[in-house]
Amino acid sequence: MTQHLCLPCSGAALLTLGWLMANVAMAATPNLGLFEAQGDVGAVGKPGTLEYDAKAKTYTIGGGGENMWFGTDAFHFVWKRAKGDVALASDIRFVGTGGHAHRKAALLIRESLDPDAPYVDAVVHADGLTSLQYRETKGGLTRQIRANISGARRMRIEKQGDYVTISVAAEGQALRSGGGSFRIHLTEPFLIGLGVCAHDNAAFEKAVFSNVEVAEGPPPVVGQRVLESALETIAIDSGERNTVYVTRDHIEAPNWSRDGKTLIFNSGGLLYSMPTTGGAPQRIDTGLASRCNNDHGLSPDGNQIAISDQSQGNGQSIIYVLPANGGAPRRVTARSPSYWHGWSPDGQTLAYCAERNGEYDVYTIPVAGGEERRLTTTPGLDDGPDYSPDGQWIYFNSARTGTMQIWRMQTDGSEQQQLTSDGHNDWFPHPSPDGKWVVFVSYEKDVQGHPAEKDVTLRIMPAEGGKVEVLAKLFGGQGTINVPSWSPDSTQLAFVSYRRARP
Repeated sequence: MTQHLCLPCSGAALLTLGWLMANVAMAATPNLGLFEAQGDVGAVGKPGTLEYDAKAKTYTIGGGGENMWFGTDAFHFVWKRAKGDVALASDIRFVGTGGHAHRKAALLIRESLDPDAPYVDAVVHADGLTSLQYRETKGGLTRQIRANISGARRMRIEKQGDYVTISVAAEGQALRSGGGSFRIHLTEPFLIGLGVCAHDNAAFEKAVFSNVEVAEGPPPVVGQRVLESALETIAIDSGERNTVYVTRDHIEAPNWSRDGKTLIFNSGGLLYSMPTTGGAPQRIDTGLASRCNNDHGLSPDGNQIAISDQSQGNGQSIIYVLPANGGAPRRVTARSPSYWHGWSPDGQTLAYCAERNGEYDVYTIPVAGGEERRLTTTPGLDDGPDYSPDGQWIYFNSARTGTMQIWRMQTDGSEQQQLTSDGHNDWFPHPSPDGKWVVFVSYEKDVQGHPAEKDVTLRIMPAEGGKVEVLAKLFGGQGTINVPSWSPDSTQLAFVSYRRARP
């Protein structure tokens, strides 16, 4: 008598049957080139399509959908599974004209096919907007980092560890960095692929992806990686980041001019200015001060700039003041090392960190020069003083409790109050010009000091203390926001992020 295995009664048999069905389905799937599957994500009014030309190796993708934004997405997706480090690059062009200005063609890394899944993408819009977009948590809001180029014709999205970056190229040009990176953790295996969204659920739009490249695993080591700097701004209300300038020079510590039109930063011991809209940096003449560190800032009226320079004397940092447009520096502090951090709202006093007899404390001194006044005396490092806009408080960071935390005190040193205590190491508090907020940079609790090239977060809280919120996660630290960097209208913040780039 022949015996038959009853498949529904056997877990192993069920697995075997599932494997067979999956392979039959895959065998029946049309050739998708580098990818495994396709389909619509979310609710689309018009189903998407794919035309793959195996000879030309082009993917013409048609998609509907209302948007890829806020907490949910609707688009057509061509994808494959991946894990670890990955990179996806493609030339991109839209088919036809008209349609919504924000219809999108994207290179995606996505945690799942759920419409509200965490994801990050490199996306070009029909109006030229090119950006790195991301949703950090399931159902969370989408954010973006605007690239420093419009209308990219080729893009690459690259994931290394938990950092994702975008590279962009205009017509006929080579890929170059598109700006700041973002730190996001995606559960493996995730999906990588190509997507199109019409940005109008009643419409249907197409884009052609050509010269598509997929690379998995760590990128090949060709020469030593270089540290790339991105000068960025971030909107406080939306968290949207905008890339102003990208360079392989090391830049640090941006200030925002009082008229809102210019950013000032240091690089190679010198100061530079550039428009907030981008452009070529212009050197500011600092005279004999040729080893400026990243502690500098403008007077309340914008006519002068304080610098900390270590090119004179015993090679330790000295505070000087000079015209904001450049000129001969005038020495303010007789003793060193002294590191400028704040300017009183009335323009009469400077606040700074100084080392005296082995202790780093907060001091003040008249702008005209004279005797310095010590405001903190508790053992442990006190650093980063900056004035509130009403002139009543000086915010600073202190390690007196064992970890670096944010404090404030009256301008005479009295009423010292601790404002943060949540397990991070918090540095360089900067009150907003409207007096509502304080922004600072946070390291993980095991990081000592304020080193460069670390995973950090920009965080913000009410001026009197309270709930702390994350503005951005980035690779940075020293040089990111050492100095006051608020826009004069308190809506934006300037900072520098870094990444280890390909040679």
